[in-house]
Order: sequence, then structure tokens, then C-alpha cells
Amino acid sequence: MIGRLNGILLEKNPPQILLDVNGVGYDIEVPMSTFYPLPNLGERVALHTHLAVREDGHFLYGFATEDERTTFRMLLKVSGIGARTALAILSGMSVTELAGAITLQEAGRLTRVPGIGKKTAERLLLELKDKLAKTLPAVSNTVALAPQGAHTDIAHALLALGYNEKEALGSLKQLPAEIGVSDGIRAALKLLSKA
Repeated sequence: MIGRLNGILLEKNPPQILLDVNGVGYDIEVPMSTFYPLPNLGERVALHTHLAVREDGHFLYGFATEDERTTFRMLLKVSGIGARTALAILSGMSVTELAGAITLQEAGRLTRVPGIGKKTAERLLLELKDKLAKTLPAVSNTVALAPQGAHTDIAHALLALGYNEKEALGSLKQLPAEIGVSDGIRAALKLLSKA
């Protein structure tokens, strides 16, 4: 198993890169979250990798962080999710955003990713509901901050208004636990307008 590669970046053709490791060139497919921050050609890069051996060949996938690779591997275990779809999900949202969507059971956020339909999104929500937070310590804080009761509706409203998950959860932390939905939305919007 090839778990990590460190070498010189020779080519960048999204979503594929060519990495020279001591004279051996590795074709590696990466999600856009890994692709965009890559250094210039000729510079050194280190990637966490996942090697998939199938009947039609060996395929190497690379990730900037361990959390991305772990999430990729979890996505592959979901029925109907292949490597291309898993890469598309990680290209369309960060690991933290995915954890938030799963925690808040938001199929709509998942269906915005190309190739993810309603049934696939619901399957992802069902199969990953408890697994993501347990497996990834970095996202367990996000899951712990997941709103409950009226806060869930407030969070949905803020996300629907275009605020990102970090902004929504940040404002929710400052609201009283017993606040109602409409008052909570108004209070959260006031907090966000000051930020």
C-alpha cells in the first residue's frame, strides 16, 4: 500500500497531477480542495495517498490532509459511491462542511455536488450519520456544536440565507438556549451583521 508520497510536482491537469518521487512518476488524482493550494511546478509536495486496485488497473488518489483521506475512504464504503463521486464530494465541500451537512441531515447541501442525487444524498446521510464524528477528531468539534431544537431551524435559515456553516454555528453559540426560531434568526442576523 502506498500511504504517502513526497516529491517534485511535474504536471497539473485537474483533477490529475504527476509527482516525481526519486525518478518515478506517479499519476495521482486529487480533489479540488487539494489541487488549488498545490505549489508551482518544480516544487516539492507531500500527499497522503490511497491506492485502489481494481480489475482495470491501479489508481492512486492524493490528499493534502489525513482527514481528507479518511473521509474519502469512508465515502468509498457507502453503497453506490465510487472514487470519482467521492472525489467530487471532497471537491465540492470541505470535510468540516460535509460533517456539518451530515450532522444537520441536510440532503440539499449534498445534492449541490455534481453527481449526487437525492437518493444518494439520503444514503450518505444515513450511512455516515454517526461515523464521521467518531472517525475524525478534527470534525468532532463541529458535530458537538451541532444545534439542537430551535437552534437547528435557526441554523437552516442562516445557511439558506447564504451564510457558511462557521458563521452560522458561531452566531448560534451566542444565542440563549431557550430562544424561539423567529427571535433567534433576528438575533443571529444582528450578530452576523456586526461581524
